[in-house]
Amino acid sequence: MSGRAHNFGAGPAALPLEVLEEARGELVDFRGAGMSLLEMSHRSKAYDAVHREALAGLARVLGVPAGWSVLLLQGGASLQFAMVPMNLRRAGESADYLVTGEWSQKALAEARRLGGTRAAASTEGEAFRRVPRAGEIDLDPAAEYAHLTTNNTIYGTWWPQFPEAGDVPLVGDASSDLLARPLPVERFGLLYAGAQKNLGPAGVTVVVVRDDLLDRAPESLPVILRYRTHRDKESLYNTPPTYAVYLLGLVVRWVEARGGLAGVAALNRRKADLLYAALDASDLYRGHAEPGSRSGVNVTFRLAEEALEKELLAAAAAAGMVGLAGHRSVGGLRASLYNAVPLESVTALVDFLRDFEARRG
Repeated sequence: MSGRAHNFGAGPAALPLEVLEEARGELVDFRGAGMSLLEMSHRSKAYDAVHREALAGLARVLGVPAGWSVLLLQGGASLQFAMVPMNLRRAGESADYLVTGEWSQKALAEARRLGGTRAAASTEGEAFRRVPRAGEIDLDPAAEYAHLTTNNTIYGTWWPQFPEAGDVPLVGDASSDLLARPLPVERFGLLYAGAQKNLGPAGVTVVVVRDDLLDRAPESLPVILRYRTHRDKESLYNTPPTYAVYLLGLVVRWVEARGGLAGVAALNRRKADLLYAALDASDLYRGHAEPGSRSGVNVTFRLAEEALEKELLAAAAAAGMVGLAGHRSVGGLRASLYNAVPLESVTALVDFLRDFEARRG
């Protein structure tokens, strides 16, 4: 950690140091090719191997079953807010959305522009401090799909268990916890994630989709916006973000070397428990999320006065801790404990928070 910041940013976020060092070693001369991967054609044999390794590695580490496809797209989760209803909601039909924070609100708003949509549950009235309970979810059994956000970065909540939807396919925006914990892929019709949290750098978007859903897209949909196009072309229909895909592949190998999803989830739980215990024992800090809905990767909290929060952020920056400011829409403080954030950083943060409370509490 010498010379490196303690990076608690919510995204783009910390990358594993080992991955960065490996990429640095291959940056100028990629595996003896005499040029950088950044300079290579996406049709070259060298990049083709990188591309297929990334796809296969993702399928392997996520436990993607037969009958599902892994796609590497662009546009982040924001493009998926539109692509999901364009591809999965047939003409005249409706889709359900479970609203648990700002990103699910944006997904709902985008889907409403394109057709029939309803909110099947919302915790907005409680400042998104928790996810809906089973009895609060009103799913339409005829809905084309039910959309949820698996982890809410802004408010610091996640779904500890996912709702039962019967024959309605679940669609999950898993941008901030894909690769951070095991997710039951077989229970979802589609999962999507911008890479810039746990998967790699910004620029590549992962989609895992059940193949039988690909037939729903209308023929009028532009070719590049169809999931089937990218499945059939193995995510090479247009030029992919080649270097971001390369780094994603390295991150997947890094996760596998640490025991896969079970291994990284155990370490992430240890980091989160350490920080939550410190906040719960404090008279100065107030956690935002209810304990039963607390995220394991985004810990949100407040102090009594905004001026004191600003003082803490300035002191944290001076101590080499960055990315602790809450989202601009809600303020407060947030520590993102993604896979690449080492335990040593969380220990340093806990020590800093205790020291700050001793001096200013």
